[in-house]
This record gives sequence, C-alpha cells and structure tokens, in this order.
Amino acid sequence: MIWMYIIFWAVSFGASIIGAICGIGGGVIIKPVLDAFGVLDVSTIGFLSGCTVLVMSCYSVVRSKISGSSSIDMSIGTPLAIGAAVGGVAGKSMFQWVASLFADPNTAGAVQAITLGVITLGTLIYTVKKDRIKTFHIKNVAACLIIGFVLGIMSSFLGIGGGPINLVVLYFFFSMTTKVAAQNSLYIILFSQATSFIQTVLTGLPEFSWLLLAGMIVAGLLGGVCGRAINKKINDRVVDKLFIALMAVIILINIYNTVKYLL
Repeated sequence: MIWMYIIFWAVSFGASIIGAICGIGGGVIIKPVLDAFGVLDVSTIGFLSGCTVLVMSCYSVVRSKISGSSSIDMSIGTPLAIGAAVGGVAGKSMFQWVASLFADPNTAGAVQAITLGVITLGTLIYTVKKDRIKTFHIKNVAACLIIGFVLGIMSSFLGIGGGPINLVVLYFFFSMTTKVAAQNSLYIILFSQATSFIQTVLTGLPEFSWLLLAGMIVAGLLGGVCGRAINKKINDRVVDKLFIALMAVIILINIYNTVKYLL
C-alpha cells in the first residue's frame, strides 16, 4: 500500500501549496481528490484532510505574524474566527447525523460532493463577475460572529476547512482584496479546524494509519512554506486566475465523486 501513502502525501503537498497561495487551506482539494480514489471511508479522509489543513493554516498565520507581514484585520477576523470555531462543532455534528441516516456511511460522501460542487460553482461564478458586484464593509461584531458561524458549519460539514467559501464571503461582505482575503481566510480556517479536531478527539477518532497522518502533516507544512513564498512573488491577478482554474477542476472532481457514490 506504499503507493497509497505516496499519493496521499503528494496530494497534501500540492494542495497545501495552492491553499497557502489562494487562502483556501487546501482541504477543498485534498478531500474530494482523496475521496475519488475510494481507498478510505469519507470520515477518515475528512479527519486526515482536516489535520493537514490545521497544520498548514497554523504555520501560515503564525509565520505572517512573526514576520510582520500579516494583513489580518483582527477587529473583523477574530469575531469571524470565533463564530467559525463554534460553527465547526455544529458542522461536525451535522455530518455525523447525515452519515447515520444511511446504511453505508460512505453514501454521505455523495451529499458532501453534491453540496461542495454546487458551492464551488457559485464561487466560480462570483469570482468571474466580482468586479461588477457591489460589496459591503461590515464592521458589526454580532454580524461577524453569525457569518463566521455559518462558514464554520459549511467548512466542517464538508470536511474542507473553509476554502473558497471563505474568500467569497470576505470579498462580498468585507470588500477585501484577494491577498488580504487569503490571509484572513487562513486565520478563520485555523480556528474552525482546531475546534473540529478537538471535537473528533473527544468523540472518537476514526481508524487510520499514524504514518499516513504524519506524512500528510509534514507535506502540508512544507506545502504551506512553499505556498507562502510563492504568494509573496505574485499579484492578485495571478492568484485570481489560479483560483478560477482550481474551482473548475474541483467541480469536475465532485461530479465524478457524486456519480461514484450513488452508483
């Protein structure tokens, strides 16, 4: 099964590079791509993906703070992150409930794939048209908490950490530029994934290989290092193009996963 380990590590590394560049955490790539291989159940892949995203986002946020290059707006980002942390717990419980409805828990993977595919399509359309869409500058703490809560539910339920959903919300409700939104998105992802991880530890870990998890975490960390370095050298326009291409690929993968789980 060494080939499986290599594939999982390679996917984690590549996804974390792109995740650090675009501010999507990498889980939106890791989860559907690894689901497509069908070698582990959806709950296990969700946990492995979440751990990888947690380490990568933690590195990116802390490194930015230490270097003084952080663009995180704490007055907005912190309420969003707190809301996302609470929403992450709710989203995890929601997924467990959905999985319990089916004789084969993996059928819940079809629900995840369909939901993620629809959200990703909406994200792609918004990103293409965002220059023509009016945005807002929300500052209200209560509104930030609610928005963060909804983000946390969706990211934890889908097992993706946050991904493109965060960016669209940060564009639309807070008028952030692409690279500023990327840093704030990783900050939110850090909180939501941390609470989701703690909840999983307390309620029971899925079966997995510790060697596989360790390799994915190392790959995620190295990907975060590389992605952060690349992000510094490119402008918002390049990040947007990469993000659009990525969304198109993710939509296709989720269509494949939906068909696979339902047939």
